[in-house]
Amino acid sequence: MTQTALVLSGGGARAAYQVGVLQALADILPDGATNPFPIICGTSAGAINAIALAAHPGNFREATAHLAHLWLDLSVEQVYRHGWWDITKSLSRLGASLFNDGVGRKRPLSLLDNGPLWELLAEKINFANIDKNIAANKLRAVSITAMGYTSGQSVSFFQGQPELQSWVRFRRAGVATPIRLEHLLASSAIPTIFPTVRINREYFGDGALRQLAPLSPALHLGAESLFVIGVSGNRNPKHWGKRVPVRHSPSMAQIVGHLLNSAFIDALENDVEHMERLNQLLELIPESVRQAEGIELRPVQSMVVSPSKAVDAIAGRKVRYLPSSVRYFLRATGATAKGGGATAASYLLFAKPFISELIELGYQDTMWEAAGVSQFFQQPAS
Repeated sequence: MTQTALVLSGGGARAAYQVGVLQALADILPDGATNPFPIICGTSAGAINAIALAAHPGNFREATAHLAHLWLDLSVEQVYRHGWWDITKSLSRLGASLFNDGVGRKRPLSLLDNGPLWELLAEKINFANIDKNIAANKLRAVSITAMGYTSGQSVSFFQGQPELQSWVRFRRAGVATPIRLEHLLASSAIPTIFPTVRINREYFGDGALRQLAPLSPALHLGAESLFVIGVSGNRNPKHWGKRVPVRHSPSMAQIVGHLLNSAFIDALENDVEHMERLNQLLELIPESVRQAEGIELRPVQSMVVSPSKAVDAIAGRKVRYLPSSVRYFLRATGATAKGGGATAASYLLFAKPFISELIELGYQDTMWEAAGVSQFFQQPAS
């Protein structure tokens, strides 16, 4: 069996797009098909999707249906507390930290409390099934990445077949360990928005931070081909060089949105482009020459699916579905279509109208590429 890896990027609520892609893939593959991804790697919100797939006991169609049900039933209050009093408490803790060297006294600092997400994932995901799927050879490995705030390392926590070894590279490492709820919440702790999580002796946050090579964990785990699902439409050439009229100076939310994109989106897109260039170079070198010269690099087949429409524009239309307390702070910082900061709002838009539109978009984008998807998995197109 070809060791095909599924790579899921982060992006908060934008990760709903990945669910639509996976549902379409389940429809393209034969009924009752097993999981086509022996290796699953996720970061941030993509880590939640990755673990949900890896821990499901059924076939691939059943796993994607369960994941879609989880997202479509999601609401803001199941992810973070948004009451006026809850937000006021968080702001008070931030203010109190100014008198304590900028450190939280009893718990890590954050703008929002994601306690409900801990409860939801503990209820919906059976982590014990990961070992069962590995033992049944349904899964080679699953990996989720988080960033250590002390070491500054991007750490990929993975659980897989016994022969898989840990690795250490510049600013990144792979650590074999049973995946727990703590790893999942650490990987999805959006910086400043959600609290960091302590694992062993270090506090960890969102894995997209300082993740220089998002494709690396999959390759270290033995992937021979990659199926990558992004959450940005930047790879669509019609968006390149598109000019937007300047109406005002950038709002705080617009600035923060670009910072988040640099962590969640740019690194993955740059790594994919680097891999494609390297594949082109390796194809110019005959395999016999590569073996004779001891060149260990090999071409890696890949397929990338990403939104055909601007997610920011969709988010700008859906901000009104957020709770009034969240809308107030988003509007105050310019996190609206008018303020130019809808990107920042998209990461927190766990509202059904936004989620359902992204799932539908992911499904349509993948079905448009059904022939290419079938060829990638070497399945006859329907």
